Amino acid sequence: MTRPALLCLAFAAAVALAPAADDGYKPLFNGTDLTGWVNVNCHPSTFFVKDGEIVTTGKPTGYLRTDRQYENFELEMDWMHVNKTEVGNSGLFVWGDPIPAVGTGYTRGIEVQVLVNLEYKDKMGRVTATSHGDLFSIWGAKCVPDRPHPSGSERCLPSENRAKGGGEWNHYKVIANDGVIKLHVNGKEVSGVSRCTPRKGYLALESEGAECHFKNIKIKELPSTNPKPEECAKPDEGFKSIFNGLDLAGWKTEAGAWKASNGHLRAAGKADLVSDKTYRRVELLFDCKMPAMSKAEWSVRFGTNQTVAVANTDINARGKWNRVVMTVDKEGVSQTLNGRPQPKSGAVPDPGPIVFKPAEGLEVMNVFVRELK
Repeated sequence: MTRPALLCLAFAAAVALAPAADDGYKPLFNGTDLTGWVNVNCHPSTFFVKDGEIVTTGKPTGYLRTDRQYENFELEMDWMHVNKTEVGNSGLFVWGDPIPAVGTGYTRGIEVQVLVNLEYKDKMGRVTATSHGDLFSIWGAKCVPDRPHPSGSERCLPSENRAKGGGEWNHYKVIANDGVIKLHVNGKEVSGVSRCTPRKGYLALESEGAECHFKNIKIKELPSTNPKPEECAKPDEGFKSIFNGLDLAGWKTEAGAWKASNGHLRAAGKADLVSDKTYRRVELLFDCKMPAMSKAEWSVRFGTNQTVAVANTDINARGKWNRVVMTVDKEGVSQTLNGRPQPKSGAVPDPGPIVFKPAEGLEVMNVFVRELK
């Protein structure tokens, strides 16, 4: 072998042995378990790890979020729906809140669509939603699409169809910086939004009715552009879900009195719904809705001696979702309805369970507690 050939071989060997360049990316998923992620409002079996992938069953609707917020970043991931003919729906939520918005299982934020087998057209035949990388605001977030949407909504349709169908892996690259998001589908930028609010928050994977797999999730954080407080998602205040969205595990009631399905609790008006766990000092947050024409009253009891009439007995609040927050402390029980203070109860409850007193047609969802010191 000639000397030049030996030199070439030596150089090639040195290159092969050299450490890979640090590209600034870090794994957002360790490939083994859900460390670094929080199951916000789903059944324990909804999200799980198998063969180096995060899998969602799609049931109930809800989301798995990161345990901390992110501002500016580049994120890459691979995803695959198993549905080959039926619609498969999921998503990546960007800059979301720690718990869901009122009356939904999903967070306020910007959604990066993860969808197969759907192209929706309006009555005029215009495409308004696709399976190829739409970007849009959800549940109170705001954004401006790079291209006007046919119906004027805050949704950017992709410039071309590049996503593969069910049973095949797709690669997404999401670049989020200073309120601007650009999405690359399988190697090419196809959609974008700007002037997003929030522009700092949690990242999340969505459960929405179909099995979906995610892998190779990595992130590279970019320098801050100093968002204002009102441009940031809400902080994690320590609320934990006490309803898994699928069944009545953790609760007691009479057979048939309450039904649980897809994130909702529905009362037949027959018996109380009682938590297995007892509480002393606690903040209870939940969403509730009564039929629009109903005049029935219902309440929540803490422990054995304190019943609090729920604020939405006001007929004006019927027929829509309301958020109630009740705080039990050493001064008694206070509550807010959609952020507005309501009459306070002065008696301090004994330690005990949380009890939902039913009424015909009552629906409850997003049941969270935060235990107080």
